[in-house]
Amino acid sequence: MSNFFRANVDAMASYVPGEQPKRGSQVIKLNSNENPYPPSPTALAALQNIDGEWLRRYPEPFGDQFRHAASQVLGVPSDWIIVGNGSDEILNVLIRACTEPGRKVVYPTPTYVLYRTLTEMQAADVVEIPYGEDYKLPAAELIAVDGAVTFIASPNSPSGHVVPSADLEKLASQLSGVLVIDEAYVDFAEVDALDLVKRYENVIIIRTLSKGYSLAGLRLGFGIAQPKILQGLFKVKDSYNIDAIACTVATAAITDQAYKNACVAKIKASRTQLTREFQQLGFQVWESHTNFLLVQPPQGNAVYLYQKLKEQQILVRYFPHPGLLDKLRITIGTNEQNQILVNAIKALLSKTI
Repeated sequence: MSNFFRANVDAMASYVPGEQPKRGSQVIKLNSNENPYPPSPTALAALQNIDGEWLRRYPEPFGDQFRHAASQVLGVPSDWIIVGNGSDEILNVLIRACTEPGRKVVYPTPTYVLYRTLTEMQAADVVEIPYGEDYKLPAAELIAVDGAVTFIASPNSPSGHVVPSADLEKLASQLSGVLVIDEAYVDFAEVDALDLVKRYENVIIIRTLSKGYSLAGLRLGFGIAQPKILQGLFKVKDSYNIDAIACTVATAAITDQAYKNACVAKIKASRTQLTREFQQLGFQVWESHTNFLLVQPPQGNAVYLYQKLKEQQILVRYFPHPGLLDKLRITIGTNEQNQILVNAIKALLSKTI
């Protein structure tokens, strides 16, 4: 039988996304860290007013409409921004541009498992350095590897913790390769690393509109870096990677900061309440700077709870990976959804005592 694939592709495992129920199904979906609130009314109005002429023509190759809007919001030059079909595409472009067999990609684990998948696609060398139980960044070990690309998710998934700015600056100042700071969940945190981009030419920050802006279905993310990095990435990205609809809707969304901030405030308040309720049930709950919680059931029966909740049409995320076998990652939903979840868990725990 013919083998159609490169050896490294044949050997690698596929990335497994969170389960997506069929549209219209009555499921409480708390497994993919989507925002429980609708997108900005301004963004929805932009969608309704799409001009057919924009669809007839190819879109702007660099998403300039969005770049200019994001530039105004973030206070960085528009030519320091690269736009992608979701932040995952920016990660993919980075790996394709910066790695090859024999070059190293390094990151602390547990973290976003797509980093491994993308690296294996290029047959580059994966170096995973475990976090300690306190999720303190293993900075010295990361620096010692000095990878072609170093990924740091901050806030991190699935732990929800933020990496201190001093640790990120230590990496930026001592690594010779590209430092990628993945800020997918930054809208729910109190700090960011944007200042490092302005001071270090080897740093790129990755952001998305999937989480804070309720646009996971739109697929638009972006990177912020000095032109020295972007000029190489532009060579690798697809010619017209951002469609006209996504660019227009995302521009409206990022401009409506008041709406985004109001939704984020509700999620943070719900996060605090849900943390308290889990702790009262005996769960260990890690401090979160995201729109989800990493929790450890009092009996360590994470798989049981995951399966039983799924039977009740409540989806949470279970990772069969080292360090996570007795834990669940649970997205913050609306207060009503959160209460249904808590009541279901209470009933399940009472059956196992």
